[in-house]
Amino acid sequence: MIERMHTGARMSKIVKHNGTVYLCGQVGEGATVAEQTADCLARVDALLVDAGSSREHMLQAVIWLADMADFAEMNAVWDAWVPDGHAPARACGEAKLARDVLKVEVIVTAAVKE
Repeated sequence: MIERMHTGARMSKIVKHNGTVYLCGQVGEGATVAEQTADCLARVDALLVDAGSSREHMLQAVIWLADMADFAEMNAVWDAWVPDGHAPARACGEAKLARDVLKVEVIVTAAVKE
């Protein structure tokens, strides 16, 4: 069974299937990449909880940066957020994001808590 949550005409924020949680890409508010990263990770946290998961259950993360020069600044926030021993498989690349003010977008796949 596929369960869609927070669904609009264009997308669902959460899709659950066979014990796996797929989140739509999350962006955040703020002037710096650190502020935006912290805000989007807080949004990831909220969606994971809503889906019956948590950051300890993350399987994979894909991170898009508008500028790879921000890699270290984003990683400082990411590293403090990921629980010790629970780092997901991760990729990070540079991409043109949906709006010029956006500096980072995070896409997470996680397991439902058992």
